[in-house]
Amino acid sequence: MTAAYAVTSPGAPIELIEVADVPLGPLGVDVRVTHCGVCHTDIGMIDNEFGISRYPVVAGHEAVGVVERLGSAVPPDQLAVGQRVGVGATAGACFACEWCLSGRHHLCPAKDDVVFRGDRGAFASHVRATDWRYAHPIPPGMSSEHAGPLLCAGATVFTAIHQHEVRPTDHVAVVGLGGLGHVAVQFLAKWGCHVTAITSSADKAADARRFGAHHVIIAGPQGEGLAEAATSFDFMLSTVSANLPWDSYLATLRPQGKLCMLGVPSHRVSLSPLSLLPGERTIVGGVTGGPSITRMMLEFASRHGIQPEVELFAVSDIEAALNRTRTGQARYRVVLDYLT
Repeated sequence: MTAAYAVTSPGAPIELIEVADVPLGPLGVDVRVTHCGVCHTDIGMIDNEFGISRYPVVAGHEAVGVVERLGSAVPPDQLAVGQRVGVGATAGACFACEWCLSGRHHLCPAKDDVVFRGDRGAFASHVRATDWRYAHPIPPGMSSEHAGPLLCAGATVFTAIHQHEVRPTDHVAVVGLGGLGHVAVQFLAKWGCHVTAITSSADKAADARRFGAHHVIIAGPQGEGLAEAATSFDFMLSTVSANLPWDSYLATLRPQGKLCMLGVPSHRVSLSPLSLLPGERTIVGGVTGGPSITRMMLEFASRHGIQPEVELFAVSDIEAALNRTRTGQARYRVVLDYLT
């Protein structure tokens, strides 16, 4: 049996339950969790924000821990019992579809998304990678509490940078300085870009510069403050869930500029076609990448000293930790510590 922190209905308190174990597949890896980040998607599943939750819900998908069991077909030269690894937003893929065979495992229709599993997330004593390639070795010197959020927030922003071929010479904007945004600023600054942070919170300006932003724009709810940046950016990462005046943000892109949406707005995105067509601008979505990109991200973060700024909570204080994320008060990422 696996001990897990679950909610049984929207708004219900966290309960410690036992989840029956299922047989470990030949490619699987069981990990004893020592740390786990709290992502807003976890809150969305716990509160049924997306209308797809199946209760009881055991959320959590930014886990770091120690390998406890290996499937019979896991290559012995790849992982070992006792090794420190991370299991992030995705824990497996089919490796047989057209997307996997072309190296785009993150688009696999059968991928194992940990946060959508129901009662088998990482807010538990153990979490399983259904395929060993999704149990990522954590670089030496990287602390477990900092590695956890990199497995979702870090992998999401790094995948966007990599997949959309952002160049070191590009002028890039990051919209929102929260759990994703503050990591995105760090990655882009170390990538070599000129980075502008766009935030509605004036008190975050100093933090944005500390994370590596070269410039900060304080934007109002109707796009106030953005006019100074008209046609300035080659690439923009939106990391917020707010409903923004999208035409105003698109006006800051250069011709053929690209807006990549990583946050999930709560309403439909509305914009004028003229914000896109004359300048050949585009809007794209982004998710966490496959195992090779995630491992590349961890190596890049380790080499350049990139780490999320975290607030550490004992797992016994999980309710307070969830509320800290739910209310948007975290500076900048909440992590549960299972060892205290």
